[in-house]
Amino acid sequence: MNEYIALPSLPGELNQARVQGHLTKVMKTIKRNIPCIGERNPKIGNPDFSWTHCGAFDWVSSFWAGQLWLCYQTTSDERYKNSAMLRKSYFADMLLDPFWLDHDLGFQYSLSCVAEYKLTGCEDAKMMALRAADHLLHRFRKVGGYIVAWNDTHPLSLEKPDVIQGKSIIDSLQNTALLFWASEITGAPVYRTAAIRHSETLAKHIVRDDYSTYHSFNFDPIYQTPVKGETFQGYADESCWARGQSWAIHGYAQTYLYTKDDNFLNLAKKLARFAAESITADGVPVWDYRLPENEIQYKDSSAGAITSAGFLLIAQALEDKAHALPQGDDSRVGLLEEAAQFSQWGMYLLQGLMDQCDLCDHPTAEGLLSQGASFVKVGLCDNMLPYGDYYYLEALMRANGYRNFFW
Repeated sequence: MNEYIALPSLPGELNQARVQGHLTKVMKTIKRNIPCIGERNPKIGNPDFSWTHCGAFDWVSSFWAGQLWLCYQTTSDERYKNSAMLRKSYFADMLLDPFWLDHDLGFQYSLSCVAEYKLTGCEDAKMMALRAADHLLHRFRKVGGYIVAWNDTHPLSLEKPDVIQGKSIIDSLQNTALLFWASEITGAPVYRTAAIRHSETLAKHIVRDDYSTYHSFNFDPIYQTPVKGETFQGYADESCWARGQSWAIHGYAQTYLYTKDDNFLNLAKKLARFAAESITADGVPVWDYRLPENEIQYKDSSAGAITSAGFLLIAQALEDKAHALPQGDDSRVGLLEEAAQFSQWGMYLLQGLMDQCDLCDHPTAEGLLSQGASFVKVGLCDNMLPYGDYYYLEALMRANGYRNFFW
């Protein structure tokens, strides 16, 4: 059953038409940058707004491809498609060495091979994505009910090799989409079952009572029992990493779309309310929602973009629920009112990014957003980030009524 969640009032004025009109400019910027990026995959931005590029197996390798496929879906311009397809060999090669594959397979293959299959019907792309889904499924621990995040190649493994084998992280709530897709394509329920159980397990352990979140949660690698929540990229174990919160908002809203289980939608809304109550009035999140005042208040445009897309996804789900009811049903009005506030908040966050972080008017910028906080603890505090750019495009598309994505 749907729970009505009231969000705080917008902290400023919203120019909805301006936000919606920005989509065309962003797509033109992406097209402008195709020649300078070439066949490479952006990893992180440099001070001059050029990209450092991915090596093999990088978790961010699909986000430029995802932007290209979304632009092709929207415009039918072959230039976007042709550029996206140049990356196919990268994702084919990745599957040849499973030792390096981890839970980020969902990011890597949903935005590349699943996208290509959905838009072109390419059977090779479908089979690559299904192989990736199989590798992801093998990371599921049936007793503990969670997907293991990292491998013993992860830097943390040098300090805590035992912990790595029982660690799950909040980002994985986006990666489960690959499992849901595989279940739909194959008719095999095992993928869907694993995705749902994993989502339920993290809802129980990685989400706190106040609907803030841990970045990661540790389970005993042998007995699979819960141990504790902690952080790797947030400020502290009991703080709330803003991008982690955004993964959960978008991830649980997405899980609702696959399952139509109101528990997931209600959870997404409560996570979103926590974010709305924590975001500064300018609409761009600080990198950790519980960052002490005496710390440098670095912004994270990527958290803002993902959160915006998540709010707009929640609005879509609420609108769909309302339109499924008969005209005279009293619940219909409430659902539409609730949807409107989530939609307005999603666009307000986009407006904040447009005002403070947007690079479309910078003639040589190879990305879309500045002020991305990749990993503040190691000094990556103000960068272009390809995932921030991808979700910026996705959120702008959602703000303009687009509903078909590759998740």
